[in-house]
Amino acid sequence: MSQRTLNLGVIGLGRAFMLMLPTFVADPRVKLVAASDPRREARDRFKREFGTAHESAEAVCADPAVEAIYIASPHQMHAEHVRMACAAGKHVLVEKPMAITLADCDAMIEAATAADIHLIVGHSHSFNAPILKLHEAVRSGRFGAARMIHALNYTDFLYRPRRPEELVTEQGGGVIFSQGAHQIDIVRLIGGGLVTSVDAATGAWDPARPSEGAYSALLRFDGGTFASATYSGYAHFDSDELVGWTGELGAPKDKNRYGEARRMLDNTPGAEAEIALKETRTYGPATTVAKPAEGLSHQHFGFLVASCEGADLRPMPDGLMIYANDRAYLEPLPPPQVPRSEVIDELCAAVWDNRPPLHDGAFSRATLEVCLAILRSARNCAPIALSRQVAAGTPR
Repeated sequence: MSQRTLNLGVIGLGRAFMLMLPTFVADPRVKLVAASDPRREARDRFKREFGTAHESAEAVCADPAVEAIYIASPHQMHAEHVRMACAAGKHVLVEKPMAITLADCDAMIEAATAADIHLIVGHSHSFNAPILKLHEAVRSGRFGAARMIHALNYTDFLYRPRRPEELVTEQGGGVIFSQGAHQIDIVRLIGGGLVTSVDAATGAWDPARPSEGAYSALLRFDGGTFASATYSGYAHFDSDELVGWTGELGAPKDKNRYGEARRMLDNTPGAEAEIALKETRTYGPATTVAKPAEGLSHQHFGFLVASCEGADLRPMPDGLMIYANDRAYLEPLPPPQVPRSEVIDELCAAVWDNRPPLHDGAFSRATLEVCLAILRSARNCAPIALSRQVAAGTPR
């Protein structure tokens, strides 16, 4: 039997696309057939390597060869592009964060519902196989209910090359939107989804990078579960040390390259030079199409422990570590053959089998509500009650 393929269009050939590109290249279920980007050099390269290159997002949506669309445009453009895709009757995979306002999320969900198409939000690291295995272990009840979750991640996020708007909170900049979308997705998935309140503090400690670079939040869930979520992107401690120096994308990490992000930025004076440096990380003439490396582990998002009534559970790059009453042991996972293939699993199941996705619009809107509550709680120095939460893993 021949392999069925999903003809995928792309809106936005930037950094997010580059991170998903190894998946699209390696997974036989996906075929890239069309794309748009404001940069001519990116369009020209896509045309040489994959398919049709359009100048506008509207043209990708209207392309009859396209069955589904991956939207990887800047955060603040997601709502507009999702509405375009829905109007054209195309299923949508939109990058995280879903949007930067709840009103935009509402409009995206309404457009998808009206068009009877599936809306999937990702990639967030809650797609990772060890996280999904942890989620299923909690849902099965074999270790009792999840009672406490601790998640922390320390990276160099704030010192990677950025466009100016990526350092402006109101435009979706800083760590809350881009990185909170990963961590809060994970914590909500494990905790059951129904966060009742958020009490948080944020840090913005570098005037040259003025958006939030750190946060710590206490999340309380319906039923009594609670979680702490801590993130720092200030490029000092690296929490990959806690997972055996496996990098976020599953490749071995050289701990001797400490401080590399700050050094590179120090050698890139001025906003224009930083923008040019960022362009080298996007799809264009100077970049190489990454192929999946040999010997990859599963991706991760820092250190996490979920305390259930009968065991502590810790996702690892090679499986799920169980700390039970009488022994500690690893439930292994086979190494990934295609990075982020779980995203394609969910997309194809939705498009081909009409299976409701786990990471749908309602789930992702609820994650954004938590992220916005982190900002509001930090400003007000008070807990924030939530009202738009949905249960994790529940068909809607």
